[in-house]
Amino acid sequence: MTTAQAIDPVTFKAALRDQWDQSAAGWNGHTPQIRAWLAAATEAMLDMAAIGPRSRVLDVAAGSGDQTLDIAERVGSEGYVLATDFSPAILALAQQNTARAGHRHVQTRVADGESLPVETGSFDAAVCRLGLMFFPAPLQGLREMHRATRPGGRTCTMVFSRPDRNPCITILMSTALKHAGLAPRDPFRPGGLLSLGKPGLADELFRSAGFSDVSTTTLDAPFRLPSAKHYLDFIRSSASPIQQILGRLDRPAADAAWAEMEQRLGEFTTSSGWVGPNELLLSVGTR
Repeated sequence: MTTAQAIDPVTFKAALRDQWDQSAAGWNGHTPQIRAWLAAATEAMLDMAAIGPRSRVLDVAAGSGDQTLDIAERVGSEGYVLATDFSPAILALAQQNTARAGHRHVQTRVADGESLPVETGSFDAAVCRLGLMFFPAPLQGLREMHRATRPGGRTCTMVFSRPDRNPCITILMSTALKHAGLAPRDPFRPGGLLSLGKPGLADELFRSAGFSDVSTTTLDAPFRLPSAKHYLDFIRSSASPIQQILGRLDRPAADAAWAEMEQRLGEFTTSSGWVGPNELLLSVGTR
């Protein structure tokens, strides 16, 4: 049995911001692995958002800016990119990464995705890569992206799909909850990794936010690494809900949980390395 539990958005956001501030360096350090994992999905997202030369693009929940670099290359020096995130620490890394790449047409701004400090209709496109599912109120986030884009502009988001298509996440969560002595959670509860994976939900939210021509594309995005241990090293470096759960345990208990995760995730080991299944949803709408 799963238990539905409402979350307090203020407390939730404060805790999540702190976790991303603490995990920023670790996440940025895994950029090569993240880039390899999401390269095809990111290109598809930018295509669906119709991002091209001279576009003005809003990158919401930009993290350390991996996809921001791709957007900056697409729009060129005559375009403009505003990368936002509510974690000052991770956004500082995005600023450093884009500056190092010579992209002077990229700016960063610390901002809550549910209350964007931008002018109405000031962007040609908005994107959000693996961020919207963490919003306590994703509909409000989509309303803000709708407001930020010009008439005819597109918004495209990327989130994880349903639990059975993302077994690595379900293994991590179920094992962590078991070792912490906690009841199973509703995977679709707001703010969770799989919260927007329910079939039809993303389209419903886009339409409710005011978008037209709404559609969702499903995309396989396997995570290829040398071993399950390398995957867990990545999870440990991110502000994952797994870290929140295991952070309550003493060291031996947490180590036991990580060990069981590694053993269970070992089922995805192949002759060419570890291949963790992931399925993503790319949703797009036009203002």
